[in-house]
Amino acid sequence: MKKRMKAAARFVVCVKNKGYEASLEIGKLYRVLPDKEAQGHGYLRIVDESGEDYGYAADRFFSIVVPKPLERVLVKAAS
Repeated sequence: MKKRMKAAARFVVCVKNKGYEASLEIGKLYRVLPDKEAQGHGYLRIVDESGEDYGYAADRFFSIVVPKPLERVLVKAAS
């Protein structure tokens, strides 16, 4: 039986929030939820300040790589 590898969590930092000031905070770290269709249109699925996930233009964010120990803490805190 093959073991299915768990995809690494992906994180971004908001760098533009014009028009979405109540939903996105500049400088805040957000987790990206997998959504191939959104990515195909240049969007990222983000859980914003409302606690709901929405698609936002990818150019509003800067992608970062976090160390595995930090990733585990962030994922646990979000669940």
